Amino acid sequence: MDELIRYVNDQLVEKKDFPHFDAGDTITVYYEIKEGNKTRTQFFRGVVIQRRGNGATETFTVRKMSGDIGVERIFPINMPSIQKIEVNKHGKVRRGRIFYFRKLRGKKARIKEKISFKKKEN
Repeated sequence: MDELIRYVNDQLVEKKDFPHFDAGDTITVYYEIKEGNKTRTQFFRGVVIQRRGNGATETFTVRKMSGDIGVERIFPINMPSIQKIEVNKHGKVRRGRIFYFRKLRGKKARIKEKISFKKKEN
């Protein structure tokens, strides 16, 4: 049974090419919304709380602050209405799922940015 599910996921599920991101990264997800017969693109910018699952059933949770209220949204990675994902900055966290981030407010809720060193070629 597992082989059949794996075969269907590999052959029939459309795989989109998104940049690599993990928990703690700040991303912007652009997705399509249908209102009646009109469609428009909306974006959701926030911090990735977790990634869970694998293959066709993988999801990621993004949290943003709207005023004083925290808003979380779960996106399936293979959702057809997702147009693109931009990684705004890579965060430095020590866990794969940062649920403790929900309780933090103000300066404590900041995540340090990862510094990547690139070699200069002469």
